[in-house]
Amino acid sequence: MKKVLYSALVIIFILFALKLFINADIPEIETVKIQKTEILAPVKFPPTPKTVTINGVDYMQSQSPIGNFGGALVASTIGEGPKTFNPFNTKDATSATMADTMFDGLVTTRADDGEVIPKLAKSFEISPDGKTYTFKLRQGIKWSDNKPITADDVVFTWNKIILTGLGNTSTRDSVLIDGQLPKVEKVDDFTVKFVTIKPFAPFLRILSAPIAPKHVFEPVVKKGEKYFQSFWSTTTPPKNFVISGAFKLKEYVPAQRIVFERNPDYYEINLNGKKLPYLDKIIYLIVGDLNNEILKFEAKELDTISLRGSNVGRYKKREAKSDFVIYNIGPDTGTMFVAINMNKRKNEQGKYYVTPKKQAWFGDKNFRYAIDWAIDRQNMVNNIANGLASPLFTAESLNSIYLNKNLANGHTKDLKTAKAYLEKSGFYWKKGILYDKRNNKVEFDLYTNAGNTEREAIGVMVKQDLEDLGMKVNFKPVEFNSLVNKLVNSLDWDLVIMGLTGTPLEPHNGKNVWYSTGSLHLFNQRPDGKATDRFDWEIKLDKIIDEASLKITFNDRKKLYDEYQQIIYDEKPIIYLYSPIRVIAIRKKFGNIFPSPLSGVTYNLDEIYIKR
Repeated sequence: MKKVLYSALVIIFILFALKLFINADIPEIETVKIQKTEILAPVKFPPTPKTVTINGVDYMQSQSPIGNFGGALVASTIGEGPKTFNPFNTKDATSATMADTMFDGLVTTRADDGEVIPKLAKSFEISPDGKTYTFKLRQGIKWSDNKPITADDVVFTWNKIILTGLGNTSTRDSVLIDGQLPKVEKVDDFTVKFVTIKPFAPFLRILSAPIAPKHVFEPVVKKGEKYFQSFWSTTTPPKNFVISGAFKLKEYVPAQRIVFERNPDYYEINLNGKKLPYLDKIIYLIVGDLNNEILKFEAKELDTISLRGSNVGRYKKREAKSDFVIYNIGPDTGTMFVAINMNKRKNEQGKYYVTPKKQAWFGDKNFRYAIDWAIDRQNMVNNIANGLASPLFTAESLNSIYLNKNLANGHTKDLKTAKAYLEKSGFYWKKGILYDKRNNKVEFDLYTNAGNTEREAIGVMVKQDLEDLGMKVNFKPVEFNSLVNKLVNSLDWDLVIMGLTGTPLEPHNGKNVWYSTGSLHLFNQRPDGKATDRFDWEIKLDKIIDEASLKITFNDRKKLYDEYQQIIYDEKPIIYLYSPIRVIAIRKKFGNIFPSPLSGVTYNLDEIYIKR
């Protein structure tokens, strides 16, 4: 696989940075006292999969130890379950996880160091000018309905679904360069060429997007956006799915479970030449809330669980005599935050999304600063995460190689400072109640998704912290679908506690959050997709995101991503809270478990097996 010089330099730096991270201090898991002294044990990862051609089929050969076939792994998902199984319509983490189980992209990320490696493709080359990406697909591999996977599927997916903006537009938005989209061309039946107008550093990782079977999706696309949005919904019979991944949907029972079964014709083989995956089934129980998840793990209905800080000590104490093992894989790659609705526009009916009174508060930087200084992050770390977390102040996670370390330490809670900021903008107190300079009592709603007990606990603390400033906060946990509708459709919300997944390797993946027309630009959502009424700093953010994606060297990109984090820190449309340590428990019966700070514990479902 040919690499151009700039790609090699980026990968060398990532390897170096991740080695530093893996040997960095992370919290020790203890029953009573938590100390940040334990070193994450080194993991011996298997070599990168090879391409082995047998009878004209270019198989991907796993280099992991040979395991046993059969059995199931039972995991869980919080909330109400997936909203769709269409990989191009996913707008929530659960739906994305379910779709990713069934569909592969051209490339994937290696778990140990973050290097981009082939998946549906068997190899790729990048031209010396950094603008042309040529992919050789695996020959002889098939969709689950026995039709061949070819260049036509790749070209169709990109030109007719992704680049036209069907479904979730995040991928399309991420590959816009100076307002232009890449060109995608078929070279031959098993060769595809992507051409960008300029060298574009994040592009290779973005090509991990799923590929659709053209013969299935082409009639759907011709029927238009509305039909596409409803295609492969949660009511679609499992037999109708045509997939490329290791597992296919077998059963979906709303509010109960999602069951995937082994794809017998998957294109991966083990060292003996037998087709993977090993497991017969992957089952996700829809557990509703975190407490129910714990109960099901205790009852051995679940094989794996992500432990919250309050539970870690108890499970660590029991580990030695239990049937599970606990892995501490370091800081979470995502972020937890409070977002503030700064929208000043009107909807189609001429009604403001946010009332003018609240617009004046939320648009006032001193008001946002007061909220930031009033929040007791360390209290959350101690009492919600049981010490297994660190306060967070930046838009990049604490394990990001692009973290602005000058901002990482932030500040402690200081009500005196918070009140001083409010006074600067004319706020005053009467009998302990906060009023603005127009004599309006300060009262607003704070939302989060019901059932996520961690976020509900955060909400209780934020409410109390802000009431220490005399603000009346109406804390309202709501069902996840209703919350998403508020955030991206009706826009009738004030403040919200949310979390977003992320990657420590590529800030550009957050473009849809920070770009002014992004689909997840929560604090100033633009339903019409037009970059109107931008704050000056939003304009700066747009320019930084565009410029950083075109820089090739790490140092050049780091300067710009430091600047973007500084803008968010200074303007505070989103106020970050804390970064949990990820602690995963999994039954000891499973083999080929290679815990990764980048990918988690069960990222390689195709290779995991049950020991005998």
